[in-house]
Amino acid sequence: MSLPFATISPEHQAFIERQPMFFVASAPLSGTGHVNLSPKGLDTFRIIDPGTVTYLDLTGSGNETAAHLTENGRLTLMFCAFDGRPKILRLYCRGRVVTRHMPEWAESVGRFPGYVGIRQVVIAAVQSGQTSCGFGVPLFSLVSQRDQLPRWAESRRLRTCVVPRLRTWAGAIRSPAIGAACGRQ
Repeated sequence: MSLPFATISPEHQAFIERQPMFFVASAPLSGTGHVNLSPKGLDTFRIIDPGTVTYLDLTGSGNETAAHLTENGRLTLMFCAFDGRPKILRLYCRGRVVTRHMPEWAESVGRFPGYVGIRQVVIAAVQSGQTSCGFGVPLFSLVSQRDQLPRWAESRRLRTCVVPRLRTWAGAIRSPAIGAACGRQ
């Protein structure tokens, strides 16, 4: 059974904070584009207030979410209980990207640990949300967070988003739309 809500309650916040990973979904307005769905881990999610959330976007693969948010702002975040009582919680949001060239960068990135290879911060206004049963979500035990992404970024000396270096790397393996470095279009 689905239970809608308007803002994040203390109970929702406690559930979100217990999850070791979350999922981010976005899509372009074009019917020919595809939905982008990405898992996120590490210590990269924060609740600013009951109607605002943020996550740290680290360099690693494509940058489709930033392109979609720039185009239309639509963002869905999903959290699943992989242990304990089953539950799925979705946040339907309007998001925007904050890059290091923007005035609010220091405050936005300051909410998170100083990971190597920070690309951008996504800030999202929660429009609505819902919880559902999660009965079909399997039980998993977290062994640990992976350290490959921070180690990879460190090996390339990506202390923060270094635009020319990332543009070269992203352009070599991704399309221009996906490889837009640091959320810059």
